[in-house]
Amino acid sequence: MLFLGTLSFIIICAYLYTDWFDSLKNRSVDFISPFYRTTNLPERIETWVDNRTMSSSELLKENNALRSEVLVLRRKLQRDASLVAENFRLRQLLNSSDLIQDQVLIAELIGISPDPLVHKVMINRGERHGVYQGQAVLDAKGLMGQVVEVGQEYAFVLLITDATHAMPVQLNRTGARLVAEGTGDLHEMTLRHVANTQDVQVGDLLVSSGLGQRFPSGYPVGEVVDVKANPSKRFARVLIKPRAELDRSRRVLLVFDRPPSKE
Repeated sequence: MLFLGTLSFIIICAYLYTDWFDSLKNRSVDFISPFYRTTNLPERIETWVDNRTMSSSELLKENNALRSEVLVLRRKLQRDASLVAENFRLRQLLNSSDLIQDQVLIAELIGISPDPLVHKVMINRGERHGVYQGQAVLDAKGLMGQVVEVGQEYAFVLLITDATHAMPVQLNRTGARLVAEGTGDLHEMTLRHVANTQDVQVGDLLVSSGLGQRFPSGYPVGEVVDVKANPSKRFARVLIKPRAELDRSRRVLLVFDRPPSKE
């Protein structure tokens, strides 16, 4: 025992204070690594089981939360194009007042009109949530329409492409004020009374002008896809493709550009 103890002491000192065992030290790392992985195995198994046994309801809840967050963030980004042009005009007016950051409420589309000629949808938010008539509704890409009927729990939204709908817009490139009308086609709108000499080009972005006090200013409405000037007529025919995905968006945003009614 005394011999073994002395031998152990000598080996320990040599290991700590000499370089005799350097090669052995390097190899020992590879040797003991499986033991470290083995001791960590229970925790890794527990993590794996937790990931595999997460309920579908929890996954759905997390997915819905992420979708809502993305929708809000994309809503903030979609105004960038109009803000660039707006900021240029504001500098010319020597520091006009800052644009107001509107309050928004997320809603879900739960029904559409059975009449193909009526572009109206139902959402799961109503008067109890502060929704009011004339409130602007948009998706992640642009304006969709406005609230026209409000119940306690639900509301109806008239889409901007409905044949009875018209709204004031602004040409983002030049600042010209125009009126966009629905045609009854979910993928098409027109501009009213555009002179043949008007500077309108394919690819131009149209944003809400804020006139009429229905829609807040600066939100994308559509993009010019066709301009046909007719010398025999006073006005050109200008077609617009809506920016909003009117036929597929499920979640929408209600914009509070004025305090909701408390009645």
